[in-house]
Amino acid sequence: MRIVRDSSVGLLLLLSVAQAWAAEEPSGCDKFKWNIDHERAALTASDRTKLNSGAELSALPSSGVILSLVAPAEAKLPTPPQRAPKDGTFAGFANFKTAPKAGLYTISLSADSWVDVLQDGHFVKPKSVSGATDCDGIRKTLKYELSEKPFVLQISGVKDNSISVAILPSQ
Repeated sequence: MRIVRDSSVGLLLLLSVAQAWAAEEPSGCDKFKWNIDHERAALTASDRTKLNSGAELSALPSSGVILSLVAPAEAKLPTPPQRAPKDGTFAGFANFKTAPKAGLYTISLSADSWVDVLQDGHFVKPKSVSGATDCDGIRKTLKYELSEKPFVLQISGVKDNSISVAILPSQ
C-alpha cells in the first residue's frame, strides 16, 4: 500500500510542476502584456531586409529584419551572453552604429531566444518582457530604454539558423 501512496504523491508532484511550467508559457496572441499588432506586422512583412550576423547598420530599420545566425562558437559575439547558449542552438548580432533617438524601444523576435542589448559597453536591462507560444510570427517582445548612443543587439539560444527581429519605438 505504501508504494501506491508514494507513487500517487510523486504523480501529484509531477503534475503540479508541469502545471506551474505551463503557466509560465502563455499560449495565443492575446496573452502578450501589450498590443503586439505593430510588432507582429513588422516581423512578418514581406520586405524584411536580410542581414548576416555581425552586420553594421547606420540606422534602425523601419520594418523587421531577418538575421542569419551561426553556431555560438562561430558567432564572435562582442560580449559573452548573460545566459550561456545551449548546445545545438544558434547566435548572432548586429551593430547599430548611428544612435537612435533616446527613448523606449520594443525589440520583438519571431522565435524563442535570449536577447542582450549592449550600449556604452554595458548590458541594458529590459524594462518589461512579454511572450507567448502559438502566436504566428512573434514569440517574444521586450522594452528597452535606450540612450542616444550606438548599441549592439546580441541574440543567442535560437533553435533555427535565422530569426526575424523588429526594433521599433514603443507606442
